[in-house]
Amino acid sequence: MEAPPILTDRLALSRNRARSKALDPSAMFLHHHAADEVKQRLQLVNRTFTSPAVVTGFSELWADITPNLKIVADTDTLDLIPKSHDLVVHGMALHWANDPVGQLVQARRALYPDGLFLGILFGGETLKELRTCLGEAEAEITGGLSPRIAPMGEIRQLGSLLQRAGFALPVADSVTYSTSYETAYHLMRDLRAMGETNALAQRNRQPMRRAILELAAERYSLKTGTDGRISATFELIILTGWAPDPSQPKPLRPGSANSRLADALDTKEHKLGQPPKTN
Repeated sequence: MEAPPILTDRLALSRNRARSKALDPSAMFLHHHAADEVKQRLQLVNRTFTSPAVVTGFSELWADITPNLKIVADTDTLDLIPKSHDLVVHGMALHWANDPVGQLVQARRALYPDGLFLGILFGGETLKELRTCLGEAEAEITGGLSPRIAPMGEIRQLGSLLQRAGFALPVADSVTYSTSYETAYHLMRDLRAMGETNALAQRNRQPMRRAILELAAERYSLKTGTDGRISATFELIILTGWAPDPSQPKPLRPGSANSRLADALDTKEHKLGQPPKTN
């Protein structure tokens, strides 16, 4: 089998994360939102987890989502023993994975039968305003584009990854946050402080030209709201799936229903392709 393409420069990502820990802690608000989202969903599950694990690049931000938690670094090969956990959380790291399906498969294999997987990551709507402005500015000045922001999947694409990884009862949904900043430079400062700056393997290793930054910031400033601040969108996609188990509900076999939909809707049934009869 052909190896997946290398998306992320893991050394650069580690440097970005290490640097972020020395910068503004308040910039990690999205991790706090994500961790709170996971906690709320775990409270809705009528189950006590005794051997949970979380996969993350920021262990200190995720350590308290549930008791007795094993912290696992989001390396390409996860430090997870097969069938040793009843809960695996993938916390805000899957969008940097070189092989997202491989990460999900490893998580599923680490679960007991009927164990729960919860993943949360950035979705495709994230930073759509900044991406547009940077792309327009670079194309205008250089005549081309270079990889600057990690590709982020759409909710339907990410939901299908759960199925490919072999999870039962897969569900994908999203939460969107709109934040405001004084300028594009303030937004980029926050991205640096949260360790989410460019770590793509195919990135341009030269610093971004000042003219591109200035033009992008100028374009972004035209999008200010009534308060004179720019808006930035962050989409968090939440993936939920269960390790397969015979006790889980199964879809009914086609034609096995004991009652008719027409009776339930109190309407008359007609054959497909024929118009309904009228009195």
